Amino acid sequence: MIYNDFKGEKISALGLGCMRFPTKEDGKTVDEEKTREIVAYAMAHGINYYDTAWGYHYGQSEPLMGRLLSAYPRKSFFLTSKFPGYDLSNMGKVKEIFEAQIERCRVDYFDFYLFHSVTEENIGPYLDEKNGIYDYLVEQKKKGKIRHLGFSTHGTLATIKRFLDAYGAELEFCQLQVNWLDWKFQNAKEKIKLVKSYGIPVFVMEPVRGGRICTLSDEHEAILREVAPERTLPEWAFRFIQGIPEVTVTLSGMSNLDQLRENIATFSEKKLLNKEEYAALERVADEIIASKMLPCTGCEYCMSKCPKKLEIPRLIKLYNDSTSSGMTSTLKLELKDESKEKLPSACIACGACEAVCPQGIEISKMMKKLSDRLDK
Repeated sequence: MIYNDFKGEKISALGLGCMRFPTKEDGKTVDEEKTREIVAYAMAHGINYYDTAWGYHYGQSEPLMGRLLSAYPRKSFFLTSKFPGYDLSNMGKVKEIFEAQIERCRVDYFDFYLFHSVTEENIGPYLDEKNGIYDYLVEQKKKGKIRHLGFSTHGTLATIKRFLDAYGAELEFCQLQVNWLDWKFQNAKEKIKLVKSYGIPVFVMEPVRGGRICTLSDEHEAILREVAPERTLPEWAFRFIQGIPEVTVTLSGMSNLDQLRENIATFSEKKLLNKEEYAALERVADEIIASKMLPCTGCEYCMSKCPKKLEIPRLIKLYNDSTSSGMTSTLKLELKDESKEKLPSACIACGACEAVCPQGIEISKMMKKLSDRLDK
């Protein structure tokens, strides 16, 4: 395992993201035994950074990690959680939520703690002194209940700069969505430059976009295979990240042991892309961006707020597939057995999902377009 320095401590370059664990048949309940195997293997093979959050797995992630990590010496791992400000209804509950998180995770302190998902929609409430979020978290840092304070963001450059200008004196790291597609698509390259200018290291989330860039068209996969025949698509993603010097930790939500083994093997050495490989990856990214795909990562925040209980990430995937292919036959085949309540036409455009979408996707507009495609 590669280790990087953070304020005198060695952190594994690969961290375990705790929002994509294996689930049981209902698709929601986390399979604790399989997750226990994942954590045990990760601990045994050098991963010492674990990233959970209040809302991951519909609130199951923090208590689960509390149970699993309590079997290991506290100094053997770094545990991260976050204040869930992506949901505006939480803004006045920082003390209540933080104390519950400490209890759920069975720890006396968090090694790392973040303002979760700073965006254009919530930066105002985050900065509002009446909510007391910053003051409370800084107080917990002084008490030793938070060792390192940072923030995650899917916001614009202007939003990130505004947050850093306000709170930068206490912020020690920034978690950004970085991968070879979002390098241009979501301006990740410029976001890293901005964060670097404040002297803050980057922790990476969504390096494989929830697995979305691990499944490419035959044409795009052939472009990459031509220059690196043996390399898997996940390895392409991680080798790209390894070439960014500002990155300290790369998080991956590994949902089975095979993924975990493969990624640990990749992080057993630092192997950067050469010019030909980088050019091939850039070509694929440019072509995907040109297809006007929506940047869904399958985080499922939207589903927790949808009054119609629509499978929004799945519908976005079908939208993207039909957009890139220009065909609706597969779309109709995928949805032919669905009840009317599960079709995109069931969307009431209430905007609840859009309010919590980290990617800022205009989901209601997508639903209308998808419904129109089906009608045609």
